Amino acid sequence: MLKDELRSHLTQKILPFWQKLEDRENGGWYGYVDKELNVKKDADKGCILNSRILWTFATAARELQDPSYLQDAEYAYAFLHRFEDRENGGVYWSVTAGGEPADTTKHTYCQAFAIYGLAAYIMAGGQHREEALKKALALFDLIETRCSDEGGYGEAFRKDFSPESNEKLSENGVMAGRTMNTLLHVLEAYAELYRALPGEENVRLAGERALDRFLAQMYNPFRHRLEVFYDRDYRPLLDMQSYGHDIEASWLLWDAAQTLLAPSRLGPFRKMCVDLARSVLYRAMTDRGLKNECVDGVNEETRIWWVQAETLLGFDNAWRLTGEDMFLTARDHQWQTIQRMIVDKRENGEWYWSVHEDGSLTERPMVEEWKCPYHNSRMCLRIIHEA
Repeated sequence: MLKDELRSHLTQKILPFWQKLEDRENGGWYGYVDKELNVKKDADKGCILNSRILWTFATAARELQDPSYLQDAEYAYAFLHRFEDRENGGVYWSVTAGGEPADTTKHTYCQAFAIYGLAAYIMAGGQHREEALKKALALFDLIETRCSDEGGYGEAFRKDFSPESNEKLSENGVMAGRTMNTLLHVLEAYAELYRALPGEENVRLAGERALDRFLAQMYNPFRHRLEVFYDRDYRPLLDMQSYGHDIEASWLLWDAAQTLLAPSRLGPFRKMCVDLARSVLYRAMTDRGLKNECVDGVNEETRIWWVQAETLLGFDNAWRLTGEDMFLTARDHQWQTIQRMIVDKRENGEWYWSVHEDGSLTERPMVEEWKCPYHNSRMCLRIIHEA
C-alpha cells in the first residue's frame, strides 16, 4: 500500500537525513550541504528552513504517534528565537551559523512559515506550548498590521517594516509588488494556526479573506491557472503558469477552505481546485514527472524536488474530490517517478534538489535555505493521514 511505502520512506530515509544535520554546537540545523553531501558548518541558517524543520518533526511526532520526533521539534523550537527581532517584532530571514542576525529582511512569507511551524508545535503538545501560542498570535497580529495594507499583503520589509524591494520572491526579470506564493503560504499558516487554536475567530476571518482573494484575483478561470507575479494593484506582470504552485495550491486551497469556511461556501473552491489539478495534468504531466513552469508559452523542463512531491499530493486530492481514475493513476505513477528520478540512492542521501528532463543531476545542493524536509515529509504525512 502507498501509505505503508511512504511511512517507511519517511522514517527510514527523510527524517534520519535531517536528524544527522542537527548542529549540536551552535543550535539549529546546518544551513548548507553540497551535492556531494559535504556539510558547510559555517553557513548561514535560514528562518524558512528552521521553521519548516520545526513543522516537520512536530507533525511527525503527532501523526506517527512517536514522541521521539518531538525531541527534534523541541530543538528546532529552541533555535527559532534566534531569528526574532526583540525590538521591532517579527523574524529575520537568516542568522549566522552561531545565531547572530545575518539577513535582517522581514518578509511576509518568512513570518508565515514561523507561524506554520509554531502551530504544528502547539498541536504536537510541545514543552513550551503556551509560549509558542503567544509567539504565533503575535506574528499573526504583526502580519495583519505591519505587513498588510488596504489591498492585501506586502512582501519584503526592512527591520523597521518600511518596505523594500522583493528580490527574494521575484524572478524571470520582474519585481513583484505582490505574489501568489506569499498569499498561498500566509493562508496555509492561518489554516494551520486555526486548527491549533480553533476558537481564534480573527485567524479564521483573515484566512477567509485570503481564500476570497484567490477566487477573485489570483485564479484565472479562462487560462485555468493561478497568476503568479503582480504589481500592487494586482495587474499580472508575466505570462506564466507555475505548474508546481498550481498543483500545490489545488490541494492547499481545498484544505484551507475545509478548515476555515462553512460547508455552504465550499462549492466555488472545489471547482477551482479541480480545475487547477486537471489543467496541470493535461499540460505538464509526463512519464518523467511534472514540468516546472511555462513562461511566454515556453516550458521549463527541470524536475524539481518540491514540485514532484506536491504533484503526488495534488493528484491524490483531485482523485478524492472527483473519484476520477486518471488522477489516481497519475498519483501512483508519480510515486514511481519520484523513486526513480528524485530520491538520492546513496546511503546518507535524501532527495536531490532537481534533475534535468533526462534524469541527469543539476548542480544544486542537497540543503540550503529553500531545500528542506517540508514538501517531501508533508507528502508522506498527508497520505498517511488520509489513508
